[in-house]
Amino acid sequence: MRRVYEPPSPGDGQRVLVDRLWPRGLTKERARVDVWLRDIAPSEELRRWYGHVPERWEEFRRRYHRELDRNPVAVARLRGLIEDGPVTILFGAKDELHNQAVALKEYLER
Repeated sequence: MRRVYEPPSPGDGQRVLVDRLWPRGLTKERARVDVWLRDIAPSEELRRWYGHVPERWEEFRRRYHRELDRNPVAVARLRGLIEDGPVTILFGAKDELHNQAVALKEYLER
């Protein structure tokens, strides 16, 4: 996992963006995103409710995991990409510890 604003690394493999919105101020050329899985991102409603407020993190994770349970197609697509080789999950959030990519990784690992 890494912020999409960081430069690509040779070992990234497929670079998969998991944000619903395209990152501000970033061109597609600079981002070097191979796959944009916007459907795996938290719903607009959940994203707005969370608002990157750290005190809401635990509840956000629970709600997002429930959304992922109801979204098996998007989850299967990401799992398929991971099975095909190295994948770097990209996110735009400034907070590298409390964002949807962290919650998504936890979901995939359980």
